[in-house]
Amino acid sequence: MVNDISFIPDKEYFRIGEVAQLIGVETYVLRYWETEFNSIKPVRPFSNQRLYRRKDVELILLIKDLLYQQKYTIEGAREKIKSLSHPAQPVESNSDKDKLKFIDEIRDDLNDLKQFLKKIV
Repeated sequence: MVNDISFIPDKEYFRIGEVAQLIGVETYVLRYWETEFNSIKPVRPFSNQRLYRRKDVELILLIKDLLYQQKYTIEGAREKIKSLSHPAQPVESNSDKDKLKFIDEIRDDLNDLKQFLKKIV
């Protein structure tokens, strides 16, 4: 994983060329990654030129590491980023009885939802 981000200048916004040079990829790669990773959201002010925030640059650096160094696929990198931003919640109890109870509750909720949808259709 990427640990050292100290080389990223301490400023609010970066142009696409600056980001490409910092990260070590071409600008077209950044534009492509924008289409593949919804988390990359550069600001587009009146000039309509992409302006990346520092958090975007850090995310792009992580994406580059996942794709180029760790050899993830685009889909794999997407999932890894998702898991890093939303870690799984630990299950409080692992007993089979508790799991069945939880499944029954979900089933009941789904049946209630089904009945509600039938009423409005």
